[in-house]
Amino acid sequence: MSAPILRMEAVERHYESAGQRIRVLGPVDLELARGEFVAIMGPSGAGKSTLLGLAGALDRPDGGAVFLDGQKLWGLRGDELAALRRRKVGYVFQDLNLVEGLTALENTRLPLELDGLARRKADPVALAALERVGLGELAHRFPEELSGGERQRVAIARAFVGPRELLLADEPTGALDSLAGETVMRHLRTACDGGKSALLVTHDARHAAWADRVLHLVDGRFAHDNASVGGR
Repeated sequence: MSAPILRMEAVERHYESAGQRIRVLGPVDLELARGEFVAIMGPSGAGKSTLLGLAGALDRPDGGAVFLDGQKLWGLRGDELAALRRRKVGYVFQDLNLVEGLTALENTRLPLELDGLARRKADPVALAALERVGLGELAHRFPEELSGGERQRVAIARAFVGPRELLLADEPTGALDSLAGETVMRHLRTACDGGKSALLVTHDARHAAWADRVLHLVDGRFAHDNASVGGR
């Protein structure tokens, strides 16, 4: 059995407020297998977004360890950490962060260009990513010319472009209608069935039902771990 793409061991995160140290998360343990789709649910303030930030090395834990593709994140030099994060992890957040002045293709290839790949080599890789989410014919449209669901699928294509293996998604369907939200979930499910891995934060039980497992985070700790009855 291959090693998990993501492993978190006794991870904790605290913040200082009015001179007091407040525990926001942990200690928590989590393993995400290659090809697995895990949903995290819980009330506001439970630590869900904090967990995603730690999983993707956007934030540093106060205790415990995070391993991405077998490498301990905070044992790496700054440039090594940035390269690992850039090449292994994709992010989809509710605000999407698409660049309005770039087409769908240009937005999708952006991570490849930032990693030094020439445009002539990046374009076919980015186009293939868009085709996997059903947007190949809209590659040259700008974000303002796309629907909310189409924009979200561009964000997913960008997150999974090239060799990236892990997607972290924080309420990616919050601004979408139910049909567009289901379409986004279907594409996430398909990506994981193809060997990618995803960690999804959602308040919607219908969307969590697409996952292989559902974890419930309450007051910074996992309450229980159920197998999903969805997994379509």
